[in-house]
Amino acid sequence: MRRLVLTAVAAAFGLSLVTTSGAFADDAEIKQRIIDNLKVTYEQLRDSPIVVSEMGPSTLGAGVQEGTLVIGGRQQQRFLLTADAKNLYLLGAGPIDVSRNSEEIQVELKRIQEEEMAKAAETKKTLENVVANVPFRGNADAPVIIVEYSDFQCPYCARGAATVEEILKKYPNDVKFVFQHFPLEFHPWAKPAAIAAACAANQKPDAFWTLHDQYFANQKAITPDNVLAKSKEFLAGTGVDVAQWSECAENKESEAYKSAAAAVDAETATGKSLGVSGTPGFFVNGQFLSGAQPIAAFEPLIQAAKK
Repeated sequence: MRRLVLTAVAAAFGLSLVTTSGAFADDAEIKQRIIDNLKVTYEQLRDSPIVVSEMGPSTLGAGVQEGTLVIGGRQQQRFLLTADAKNLYLLGAGPIDVSRNSEEIQVELKRIQEEEMAKAAETKKTLENVVANVPFRGNADAPVIIVEYSDFQCPYCARGAATVEEILKKYPNDVKFVFQHFPLEFHPWAKPAAIAAACAANQKPDAFWTLHDQYFANQKAITPDNVLAKSKEFLAGTGVDVAQWSECAENKESEAYKSAAAAVDAETATGKSLGVSGTPGFFVNGQFLSGAQPIAAFEPLIQAAKK
């Protein structure tokens, strides 16, 4: 459906889909012809179930109808239908109020900015409490705290990790970096790796970072079947008590394992409560930055946070 929306927006809502000679006899016929014409126009929709779930008068003018398409049982798409029931326009978004003058806009922008600053301050306070006693990189007393919610199996997170290295090299005194677990359900070895890393952190913070670096560097070599064996290999030479780590990372009946798994789940839950829905997700002193962004995307937030 994204292609439909973009096409419609590009045409300034002017994509003609339904072309007939005259008005339709009743709503049922209108709806069926909309569906038939959409399937003729868009090949990718021909095998998809389409329902016109609602249709009624629009505020845009006499006779103009507004409605919603439900495609594949899930995807919703708003549309307009002209008064003569001839042309259907797909809507990329809802109406935007363009009646405000420049003074009113400035007031609105100030209100939005104040709300964003207040939200960032609240988020920063929440994260300071959450990450107070977890492994970190950078300066412990840095004015800027970057918290990342990440997944060891996520390829975009590997790119994000490389960017974090750049940041820490460029701002060694200004940034404290903290990693928080956010394993995605469709990545089968991400959560076992997160638990294994949490178990390593319980013994030695440096061992946590060893696993962190090795997981991202060796993503293609790790599988659900070998993730714990690989973890043991990565931990060699770190000084971790392997027997103690194994009890925590491998024995699902042990209290140590349950505690580590609960810690991972708690970090994920906190991330979700702060609005994280995918990985990687970063907070720079409470300001949210989504996705594997380049260092240039972080620097304005870092500079602002330093001030």
